[in-house]
Amino acid sequence: MYSSWFPLAGWALTLGVIALAWWRGGSPERLGALALLVAALVALTVNLVASPAARPILLLADEGVLGLVFLMLAFRHASAWLGVAMILQAIQFSLHAYYFVGELPHDRTYAIVNNLDTLGVLICILAGTLIAWRKRSRLAK
Repeated sequence: MYSSWFPLAGWALTLGVIALAWWRGGSPERLGALALLVAALVALTVNLVASPAARPILLLADEGVLGLVFLMLAFRHASAWLGVAMILQAIQFSLHAYYFVGELPHDRTYAIVNNLDTLGVLICILAGTLIAWRKRSRLAK
């Protein structure tokens, strides 16, 4: 399926952060991690199953829904990591929209921005998880 180890490392990192968020995170971290997991699985399914003509609009919709989920979580929980994750997701949506509207092929620039943005969202979820974990451990003492 993959011709490089890089996507496998990305999936391992994604699943590791999601697992940590479920294990040690609070409600916002778990919901954010769940939303990211669902969006990643939808994107994987779209790339494997959808026709090449339908892929861009389906991926754009997937990124848009994930952005809306982060927006709703940011309004509900008002945490800094959610605000940054929402902004990064808006950048991701804009990237997809730019390539979709311009009918541009996905090139190296697309891949770099896409991967760095996804890494940023993962770092936000990880930071939120570590903060919630630390906060709970302080309250337990």
